[in-house]
Amino acid sequence: MTSAAPTALWQPSQARIETTNLWQFMQSTNAKYGLSLNSYAQLHEWSIKHNEVFWSDMWDTSGIVASTKGDVTVIDGDKMPGAQWFPQAKLNFAENLLKHRDDQPALVFCGEDGARQQVTYAQLYVRVAQVAAGLKRFDIQPGDRVAGFMPNVIDTVVAMLATSSLGAVWSSCSPDFGINGVLDRFGQIKPRILFTTDGYFYNGKSLNSLTPVAGIVSQLESIEAIVVCDHITSQADLSELDAAAPNKAIRLTDFVDAQAIHIDFVECGFNDPLYIMYSSGTTGVPKCIVHSVGGTLLQHNKELMMHTDVSRDDVLFYYTTCGWMMWNWLVSGLSIGCSVVLYDGSPFKTPSIMMDMAQNEKVTIFGTSAKYIAAIEKSGVQPIKSHDLSHLKTILSTGSPLAHESFDYVYQHIKTDVQLSSISGGTDIISCFALGCPILPVYRGELQCAGLGMDVQIFNDDGEPVQQTKGELVCATSFPSMPVYFWDDTNNQKYQDAYFNQFDNIWAHGDYGEITSHGGVIIHGRSDAVLNPGGVRIGTAEIYRQVETVEAVLESIVVGQNWKDDVRVVLFVVLRDGVELSDDLTKRIKQQIRANTTPRHVPALVIQVAAIPRTISGKIVELAVRKVIHGEEVKNKDALANPEALDLFVNLPTLTTI
Repeated sequence: MTSAAPTALWQPSQARIETTNLWQFMQSTNAKYGLSLNSYAQLHEWSIKHNEVFWSDMWDTSGIVASTKGDVTVIDGDKMPGAQWFPQAKLNFAENLLKHRDDQPALVFCGEDGARQQVTYAQLYVRVAQVAAGLKRFDIQPGDRVAGFMPNVIDTVVAMLATSSLGAVWSSCSPDFGINGVLDRFGQIKPRILFTTDGYFYNGKSLNSLTPVAGIVSQLESIEAIVVCDHITSQADLSELDAAAPNKAIRLTDFVDAQAIHIDFVECGFNDPLYIMYSSGTTGVPKCIVHSVGGTLLQHNKELMMHTDVSRDDVLFYYTTCGWMMWNWLVSGLSIGCSVVLYDGSPFKTPSIMMDMAQNEKVTIFGTSAKYIAAIEKSGVQPIKSHDLSHLKTILSTGSPLAHESFDYVYQHIKTDVQLSSISGGTDIISCFALGCPILPVYRGELQCAGLGMDVQIFNDDGEPVQQTKGELVCATSFPSMPVYFWDDTNNQKYQDAYFNQFDNIWAHGDYGEITSHGGVIIHGRSDAVLNPGGVRIGTAEIYRQVETVEAVLESIVVGQNWKDDVRVVLFVVLRDGVELSDDLTKRIKQQIRANTTPRHVPALVIQVAAIPRTISGKIVELAVRKVIHGEEVKNKDALANPEALDLFVNLPTLTTI
């Protein structure tokens, strides 16, 4: 007996489909090559089988500015690692993000305190020119590193663009990173210039950045100048920096050349370094992942234009900090010429602060995390009744799998006619393996599709591709946004170990997933967090989905505990204020899981805790909790937003006596 086909929550009209960039690309592909592609599945299959042609056409379609594209698309395209895309190309990343120089809003900044700033594309070009001139005075050269310890403000984007205009490499951390967390990252790459603000606002508080910066620069000898941008004051007190690093602190107003109005963009190779990103660092010193100029630009153009359907008319927003790859993805929207909205502060300062912003700024594409959607659902926010979101066409969600119930909440309580795209990829590829598609329906619990040009498959333990079966998410052929290398990685050993040890010449991403009968993708959690009671593999997302439906539970984390020669499932829950974990509530939680999954999914223990540890980008850390409950040391707590939460899991009597 076959199960009934799932019902779509949203289906684009044919009229809407035919206005999309993706549909237009498919028609031009048909005309150019005499094809008759008429579905996303057919277009995707063509993009995989003819990936050299696809990526070359994607370059042309997205209007990449370059002095030379070259006539070679890829060398050693069958090698991972080792493929070299567009080896002859010469281009500049910042030039592509600044190719529009008119009076349309380029960046709009919204602060949690109500502050709002706006710059046009013409104004942005001049501001970048002025900062680039300041960097030139320090003789910043291609390959030099420039770092930001910055909130998500306009000055951060300007500093990044100025850096990349010179062919230098940008790397950033958000200001909520601790001193050791920053040193673990910047200490490896040795930046010459550090940009910072005097502080930032979060959840109604004004927080000082200059004290931690003083601690950072006193231990980071490579820094030649600390450029201070005023944010929480009108003129920051630099005395603490002067004491820690004499003669290095300089105000942004003194650093820039106010007369500069022109940028001499430095040409770079396609595979030259642009960004250095960092792994989470919860299991050791973070890996420094180096991403290329061309790979980042081309992949982001594809995802923004084809999968997110961004045009110049759009207002693009993603809630992110400058320490998360979604910031890099967001600002690439400038290459399309849309208006990019930056928000800095708590997304929960008031329950509806983000929806207020979406309404006020007429956001058309709203990006956030699965955690945010679940949280506003729990808080009772119903924007469909309280806000005018008539302009909103797409909602994006990432960070963790989006629960089925969150899909329902979006369509019932935010907007009925909206494309809801759960997306998944990561820092490792500065982009997505699976994401949205404006010509496909939306189904509960599913990412709409694998990305164009991305040969995404699910492998079983024997390295064989499977359909409608859980397994390892892999990419079977190379793609332009693979990292060019890891920083200070002798013989590429860390790079090899990170992605290619499990299956030869196949990128294994570390996600436990499934491809559905209609080409959707389900992410069941991280492979290294998969539970294994009685030898049965269980994705953690399957349990979270059920627990989140229990009204009393705010959030949860589930791990496997070694117990009597097996593994047992242990669930930790944070409950609403004033709620205690009773036998009855425990029973209800277990019944919810059992009724909707299998008996293997039911936790042996349910334990109440006051908080759950998360990385600074908001991801829960199952591996760190698993280490703690087994008495092992978590070596790099600076990667956590709330490292003190780990103490809640130390020596719990329940785990040793029951």
